Amino acid sequence: MERKSRLSPEDWIAAGFRALTRGGPQAIRAEAIARDLAVSKGSFYWHFTDVPALKQSMLDHWTNIATKQIITTVEYSRMEAAEQLRLLVRIATSDKNEPYGGNLVEAAIRDWARYDPNAAETVKNVNKQRLAFLTKLFGQNGASHDRSVQLANLLYAALIGLEQLDHHGMAEAQTDLPALLEILLRADES
Repeated sequence: MERKSRLSPEDWIAAGFRALTRGGPQAIRAEAIARDLAVSKGSFYWHFTDVPALKQSMLDHWTNIATKQIITTVEYSRMEAAEQLRLLVRIATSDKNEPYGGNLVEAAIRDWARYDPNAAETVKNVNKQRLAFLTKLFGQNGASHDRSVQLANLLYAALIGLEQLDHHGMAEAQTDLPALLEILLRADES
């Protein structure tokens, strides 16, 4: 039981995302996650009042770690806009999602949002934040507002699709998304 005392809320959140990725929202259950972590269910209740509290913590964590912290990291890099876009793509295609279930975790979150209004609202807000940031960077790189919106949409949609293709061995997001970004940056220079 020594391991139990070392688990943090973040350990449970990561395990919740792995369960979500493997089995959908119905797989986010205290007992099943505790079994995967090899601890008692009581350890879960040390950090969360119930499963809905875990789910809310998962959504908050995703918003903070996978959106706000990444945006902050890119903004504080103080690079030119094109370099910030390149950094953002490197981060987005890195192995940052491995502890959370791999490259399908975002797809699992989006699927969850199809059935859960709270998850849907979170996904909508995350999409808005990410697209606004991309639009801003393309605008800082010299694109008009309308063109920046279009470029942001194309790059973001490609990321979402490439994660799926990458999982099935039909693409390599770490090389394909940067290649697309370069095409978009060159096309905007014309």
